[in-house]
Amino acid sequence: MSTETARKATNIVWHQGNVTRDDREKILGHKGCTLWFTGLSGSGKSTVAVAVEKALWERGVSSFILDGDNIRHGLNSNLGFSPADRTENIRRIGEVAKLFTEAGSVNLTAFISPYRDDRDKVRAIMQPGDFIEVLIDCPIEECEKRDVKGLYKKARAGEIPEFTGISAPYEAPNKPELTLRTAEKSVDECVVACLEYLESKGYIPAA
Repeated sequence: MSTETARKATNIVWHQGNVTRDDREKILGHKGCTLWFTGLSGSGKSTVAVAVEKALWERGVSSFILDGDNIRHGLNSNLGFSPADRTENIRRIGEVAKLFTEAGSVNLTAFISPYRDDRDKVRAIMQPGDFIEVLIDCPIEECEKRDVKGLYKKARAGEIPEFTGISAPYEAPNKPELTLRTAEKSVDECVVACLEYLESKGYIPAA
């Protein structure tokens, strides 16, 4: 599969609706954006995303999680873990995340998304400020301790090819909007950091 997916459809025209993004955000009472959690397997991406979604929901903020494993059960069930498939996986998710953001939701994505260029391409298709890159920074030793699925053990035994951090690379963001060190901070502390960021930048009202 090519790392660049060419548009095959022809004779297509973009149709603009009568309800604007501003209209949606006024009704919702907050701005749409995407919190893009990236980090190694076992670093805490999904755990933090789930907790942030719940905290936002309790404050009346429309939010939704796009989780790596969940997406691979449906939308991206035909993709594996080769470099090309990883790129296509993130490209599709980026397009879905853009739609959620334009609908006014605070969208949370929890994907390893190991390649910096892939994440930058998602940022590029969104409006300035819509893409908030959150690095879940956790030492690989700690990730392995948390590995209830035994994936790292299998990867080190050569049973799982192209496993990020072991036999495949992970390219950390150069300038993430937010860095959460989950080996040092509790889940609750990480949630507070995310909410404070969203408040300080005007995405959601202050509590």
